[in-house]
This record gives sequence, structure tokens and C-alpha cells, in this order.
Amino acid sequence: MIVASEGHSHPDSGTGSPPPELVERERELALFGELLRHTATGRSGLVVLEGPVGIGKTALLRALIAEAHALELRVLQAEAADGHRLPFSTAHTLLTGLPDDDQAPPPSTPGAFAAHGLADRRPPALLCCDNDTPEVSFGVLTRLHDVVRRAAARAPLLIAVDDAHEADPASQRLLAHTARRLAGLPVLLALVCRTGADAPALAEIATLASCRVLRPRPLTGPGLVALARRLTGAEPDATFQRACLAASYGNPLLATRLIRTLYAEDLPLTGAELSTVTEQDMQAFGARVVRLLHRQAPATVDAARAMAVLGDGTAHELCARLALVDATSFDRSLSVLGALGLVNGDRPEGRWAFTHALVRRAVLDDLPDDERAAAHGRAARLLHDIGAGAADVAAHLCRSAATATQPWATTVLREAAREAMVVGAASRAVELLRPCVPDGAADDCDPGLLIELGTAEARLDPAASVRHLTAALDRTTSPDLRFTALSSLADALTRQGRVDRAVELLELCRADPATLPSGAESTRLLEAQLLMASTVDRAAFTRLLDTVPLDLRLPGDTAQERALLAARAVIAVSRMDRVAESVAAARKVTGRGGPTADDPAFLAVAASVLLYADLPHEAQDVYGQLIDGTDPLPDQTYASLLALSAEAHERLGALDSALRHTTDALRHTTVARATAQEALPLAVRLHALLDRGQLPEAADLDERVPDPARSEAWQWNEVLCARGRLRLAQKDAVRALADLRECGRRQAAWQRVNPAVSPWWYWTGRAHLALDDRRAARALAEEAVDGARSAHLPLALGAGLELWAATVDGAERATLLEEAEHVLGGTRAALLTARVKVARGRALDALGHRKAAREVLRQGWEESYALGARSLHDVAHRALLATGARPRRRVSRGLGALTRSESQVARLAADGRSNAWIAETLFVTQRTVEVHLTSVYRKLGLSGRRQLRDALESADAQGATRQV
Repeated sequence: MIVASEGHSHPDSGTGSPPPELVERERELALFGELLRHTATGRSGLVVLEGPVGIGKTALLRALIAEAHALELRVLQAEAADGHRLPFSTAHTLLTGLPDDDQAPPPSTPGAFAAHGLADRRPPALLCCDNDTPEVSFGVLTRLHDVVRRAAARAPLLIAVDDAHEADPASQRLLAHTARRLAGLPVLLALVCRTGADAPALAEIATLASCRVLRPRPLTGPGLVALARRLTGAEPDATFQRACLAASYGNPLLATRLIRTLYAEDLPLTGAELSTVTEQDMQAFGARVVRLLHRQAPATVDAARAMAVLGDGTAHELCARLALVDATSFDRSLSVLGALGLVNGDRPEGRWAFTHALVRRAVLDDLPDDERAAAHGRAARLLHDIGAGAADVAAHLCRSAATATQPWATTVLREAAREAMVVGAASRAVELLRPCVPDGAADDCDPGLLIELGTAEARLDPAASVRHLTAALDRTTSPDLRFTALSSLADALTRQGRVDRAVELLELCRADPATLPSGAESTRLLEAQLLMASTVDRAAFTRLLDTVPLDLRLPGDTAQERALLAARAVIAVSRMDRVAESVAAARKVTGRGGPTADDPAFLAVAASVLLYADLPHEAQDVYGQLIDGTDPLPDQTYASLLALSAEAHERLGALDSALRHTTDALRHTTVARATAQEALPLAVRLHALLDRGQLPEAADLDERVPDPARSEAWQWNEVLCARGRLRLAQKDAVRALADLRECGRRQAAWQRVNPAVSPWWYWTGRAHLALDDRRAARALAEEAVDGARSAHLPLALGAGLELWAATVDGAERATLLEEAEHVLGGTRAALLTARVKVARGRALDALGHRKAAREVLRQGWEESYALGARSLHDVAHRALLATGARPRRRVSRGLGALTRSESQVARLAADGRSNAWIAETLFVTQRTVEVHLTSVYRKLGLSGRRQLRDALESADAQGATRQV
């Protein structure tokens, strides 16, 4: 036996589709040509085409028949089907293609082949025997083979049978009888059968030494692209290959249907369009899967359904138990399903999987709704009994409403919901808990269950949350449960805009603190949570601030007091109200608290106070500690920390870190569907990309960002600011000004008037300057400078002085910029400082102070390069050239990229010296040391000081080796 083209099995699309085009079938076609030429010259041949449904067996057989006609061979062909189950019915179809003089003479016995039965196309008497006859007479087989032999004596003959596994057993015996006696006959016998078919006679044929078995492979990615070109004449895009392979699993018939569907709908051949089609146009495919399945034994159908319910990879024993079959029957069914191309299984390894998600969906969809729900309920119980995790069991319980209300099931669902809430997945928690509370049954449910459900619903469905929490409060006496319910209820009411009712709850708690677990402390925490909840709704926020005080004199001795201090301080600093007191309160919170005793979310709020007070380095220290040193955080809290940390890095000029943190914060986000939670990291990323000079990347990101006007959440204000800056970089000052003014209006509505909160006013001033409106730009600058001076906000003051300088000329400009540089000298805002230096250098050059201008410009040029701020570096480079300087070409990476100062600082740091020690030794500021080290890390690809010693020692060793 010669085996060619080994392959795997795959599902196909529905019947009625055109046959798959012949792509990547050169090997099979070449063998066909060879066999036919041999037959034409008088030799025999035997070939079996074996494979799963849809792999292209029929198309290959048709190609064989067409070539046989071209070589003028006589062709006898039949397609076995369900109607071909009477004895010799397939043989009758074959032999009726012969002329009358080639057929057998009329028999004298009932077991003979009647020539007249062939001539009038009715089944002859011989062929009308009982299909249950265990054996076919050898004499009958011999007489029918004689018919074939006589026909071959007249002309070379091709006998082609499609779906031979569907032929009646008698015809299969005849085919096997003929296959063993082909020697010396100019006959090519070609049979098509499905992999795994139960046909002993065909299996016997495949074992003959003269038989060539062809198993066509699935199409490869390039093959699918070639198929698309052949079918449509169009060129697919780069994503099509991967998407089509995933959708069709290389099955030619399914791929053909997908491609032709796209073409008929006049849709482009892209990965995105193909994915859409696979979701919307698979009814025919599913129907084909179901038809194949229902041809099998009931045990196989039950096994497939159990596997579909439990999912890929579930243990064989568990699937067998759900299917209510023994292990032996299940293994047999698994083999059958594998032969059909529906699953891939490995019994020794205990692994299996459906060949495509669409196959599993088709099997599940074939189950009636009530049977499917019952199957999921039984699956949940089986998993629960073997100790599976709550989340795995709950996934099935959610699909079985009747089972979910059973006591054991409710316990599992609550446990899984608590796990979901720990990681901030409130929507999943709601999905798990709602089946436990049927409609109209809230009054009869456990109050604790209602509180858990209402807490999860607070941010997703405030109305349902209020309903469930109110019902629970009436029946709850536990102080801990009451506080949880009150906290979530206040949150839900605030999100509904019902601030008055939320404040009433707060006043009731103040009036009777004994009903809460920690008395007055619980009331403080409740107020803190209420303040934070209000920041998602501007109207509620405004109304709440008219009701509750912002007293910052709390001692901060307890976690509840610190939470309230943080919430009050961040609001006060945003309003530029008592900034110094807000900073003191934030330092009290971060100094006395910690992630083990305090809620990380409120520690992050305290750090934001420092950020808005122009102390980004202090804020970053807290953010970093929370990110690196805290136990696993809820997803929302972790993403918010990453976004805030990225903003602090961006303000400090650490652009690589800012981009890395925004990447992490947005890792699981589809930008086009971003929510307010993702708006801040999107805004920070846009700013960082523009600082890096990556305008195309920023523009591409902005095109995918949703319209900020769709939501009043304050986070979208920052996106408007970043978008306005992008428009300005694109030389579209008019649109930039529109976005930035809208941002300013919204910031004022949110009472975020502190110039250190957002740079919208700075970029608005720049847009005015681009439109030659110096007066408007100066008004913004003066307002920012006045506010920043009074509140001691050095970064906002430095930026305001720089903007003010841009509205004047001559010595006044240089004076303002010199003051700005002096103000920023005590900060760590490296990028802002470099920007001011470049502006001052240009102002000095305009005044004719070339030498001083070069010195200042060179500093800004080096510092902007060290920070990776390419746009500012390019400006500094052009300004340096204008002064007559010839700045050297920069090496971007490696030790050769380090300046003399950077190398000196790097070696001292590698020796374990502190930044303060290095600054004092080299007579530079500590900020200069930090800038140099940041540049060193970037050029050497390091993440920090710990790796610096190894990098320098390795470089020194390599240098010594080269010298030797």
C-alpha cells in the first residue's frame, strides 16, 4: 500500500455549495495523470481517496473523470447515497452505463444478472434480493466481474465511485472482488470514502499492495490566498490569510463558501470582514455538522453533546458520565467524531478538542433549550462533586436557571461572585448572582445575597442596585452587612443623581452611628466613598459639594479618617482651595497609612493630591509602591494606578516609562470602545507620543479614540486636551482651539480650575499664538501665573512664564524665561525644564547673545535627547545651527551613545553612590544627575541602577579582551 498526502480531518460547510477549487492539489493530480496514462496503455490501477467531509475528495474525483474523458477512456461512475442501500444498487448504477452488448447474457437462475434489467434501467432480479443476506454468492460476484472484464477488453476503463462508504454492502463486496482481480486489465478503479467509515470491504481494498491511498491535506494559508484569487480575482489583504485559516481550518469547501459569500456581498477580502461572515453566515455549516452527527449511533450523539456542554479538554471520564455512557463507548464515539472531522482527540494523553468553535456551537445549538439547560445543570453538579473551582462550576450554573436556585448552587455562585469582585469584575459578579434571585423573589431571599448582588450592580445598574439594597436593609440587623448595604446604596443613589437621598443616608448614620460596625469611623468612610462616587457624575458632584464640608483638619489616625482626608483633599486641590493644607493632608495619609491597613484606592487618591500640587515625584513614589508592593489589586484599581503613574512619569519627562505604563493600562482595551476608565491613559499616551515626536502614531491612536463629547466624565476632558495639542502639531490651529476651549469649559464645570491639574490652558495659549492672537494667549498665561504663584505650584508657574514669554519680545521675553528656568530648577520636571531652556536660548540668540545662547541651547539639546523628546530635540538642533554651532551626531544606543557627563555619572552610580553624593561631587544639581541616569538607562536598555554595574563591567571586560 502506498500512502500519499497524509493530513488531518476538518469540518466542511453545508451541502449545496459549489465544490472547492483545486488548490494545492498538484501532487494528487500528478498521480491521477500517471495512473490514467498507464491505464490507457493497458495497465491496471487502484486508488482510494480518503478524508473527512469537505476536504475536496469529490472535486479531485471529478478532475480525474474529466482527464479520463480527455484521454478517451470509457468512464463508469456512481455516487453512492442513502438511496443506494438495496443490494447491488450502486453496482447497478455503474453497470447501466455500459452498452447492451457488453452486459451479461440473461441468467437462467434468480441469482444471475438479467441483461434486460440493465437495458431498461430497472434493477435486475439479481439486484433485488434481501439486503440482510449475510453472504453474496461467489458466482454472482464472478458473473458481475465478467461484465467489467468484457467491457475493459473493448476499451480502457475508469470506474469511479464517490462516497463508496455509503454503498450497499453487496456493491462494496463487488468492488473488493474486482479490486483483487484487476491485474492484466486496463482498468483504473477509483474510490472515494470518508475517513473512519465502517466499511470492512473498503478497508480490505486499502490494504492491497497495488492500492494507492491519497489523503488530501488541509489548505495552507498561502493556499487559501490562492483560492481567493482564483474565485474572485481580487487580492486579499495581509490579515486575510490568518483569519481564513482560523475560520475554515484549511477546509476547502468551507473556505470556498466564506470567500464566495464575501464576494457576493461585494465585501473586501480582509480578516475583519471574514470574521464577520464566520459569525453571521454559518447556518449551512452548522446544518451540515448536525446532519453528520445524526447519522451516527445515539451514543455518539450523546457523547458529542456532552463534550460540547463541558468544553474542549475536559477529562474523558467526566464527558462519559455526563453522556451517561461507559468509558469504552465514549472512546469509540470519540474515534468516530475524530473520523468525521469534528474533534481532534488523543486518548493516551487524555486530550481532545473540537476542530473549530463553530463545530461546538452547532452541536450546542442542536440541543433543545430545556435539554441544554438540564445538561449544564448536571455538568455543574459533576464538576462540583469532583472539587472543581467555583468559577468553573458557576459557568454552567449560569446556563441552568432551575439548578442555580438550589442551595448548593447558590453557595457556589456567591463564592464565584466574590472572587470576581476581588479582581474588580463587577459585571461578572452580577451575571453570577442574578440567577440566584429570580424575578419577584427578592423579598424571600437571604439579605446577605441581596446585598452582594446590589453591591455588584451599583456601578452597572444603579436602579436595580437601589431596589435590591433597599429590600435587604429592611431585614438586616448585622452592623457589617448594614454598612456594606449603606455604602453601596449611597454609591448607587449618587450615580443615579439622587444626591439628596444619599446625603440623607449619611445624616442618618451620623445620627445613629451605633448601628454601624465602627460607629463614627464607618460614617467617615461612608462619606469618603460618597465623595468618590460623585466624581462619575458632574451634576451629582456639584450638588454634593454644596452639601458636605471639606474640612482637612482630621488627625488621620484611622484608616477611615485617612480615606476621608484623601477624598476631601483631592477635591480641594482641584479647586485650588487651600493647596498647602491639601498637600499636608495627603502626606499625612501616605505617611501614616499603607496598603495593608488602607484601601489602595484612597492611597492613590492621596497621591493624586500631590500630583495636582506639582509634586509628581512624590506622587510617583506612592503610585510605584502601590503597583509593585501591593497584593493583587482589582482590575479597575490597578489600571487606574497605571494611568496615574504614567501621568506622573510624563510630567517628569520619563517618556519611556509613561508609554510603558499606558500600554499596560490599555492592554485589554479596545480603543474604539474605551470608557472613562481608559480615557486618562489614552490622553497620557497621546501627550507622550507627541513629546517623543511620534506624530503619525499619535494621529493613528486619535483616529480610534471615541468622541469625548459623548460623556461628561472628567477623564474625557484630558482626551480633549491631548487631541487639541495633536491638532496644533498637525498645523490645524482652528480645530485645536475649538477642542481646547471645550476642554476648558468642561474643566470649569467640574471645578478643576487648578492650572496644575491639566495643561489645557497652556496648549490653548499656544493655539492662540498660532492664530496670531497674543492678547488671548497672554490673558491665559497671566491667569495661570497668578494662580500658580499664590498656590506655590512651580511646574504650572514655569509653564505659565514660558507661555507669557512667547507673547512678548526682546529682553522681557528673556527675563521671563530666566525666571521660569529658576523656578523649575528645584523641581524634577526634566522635560519642562528642557523646553524652557530651549526657549530661553532662542530668546538670547534673538538678542544677539550668541555665546550664552549656545550654552543654554546645548543644555536643552542634550537634555531633550536624553529624555527621548525628539520633537523638542529637533527644535533645539535647528536653533543651535542658527547660532553657528555644529552639534555632533548622536549615537542612539550603547555605551558609545553616552556623553562624557553621562558616563561619569553612570560609573559613580554603578559604584553604589547616591544621587545626592554624585551631585555634590560633580558640582551639579541632583536633578541633573537624575536626567543623566535616565538617559543612561534608555541608551543601555536597562530598567534601573541594579543592572548598571553588570552592564559596565561586561563592557569593560569586552574592551580588555579586544586590547589583548
